[in-house]
Amino acid sequence: MAIIRKKELERLTKEELEKKLKELEMEKMKLKAKKGQPTGKTKQIKEIKKVIARIHAQLAKR
Repeated sequence: MAIIRKKELERLTKEELEKKLKELEMEKMKLKAKKGQPTGKTKQIKEIKKVIARIHAQLAKR
């Protein structure tokens, strides 16, 4: 999963943001399910949470 910057999010439409939000939530759930395994997924989960927060902030502005 690539990190999505604020400027990239500003260019997306509301529908695209909502779609991206659903995709990230699913990815976060998959990583949390694998968290118990020794794969070091905690950093990825943290990054996904940050992007989700950025998307929520963009949706609140609109």
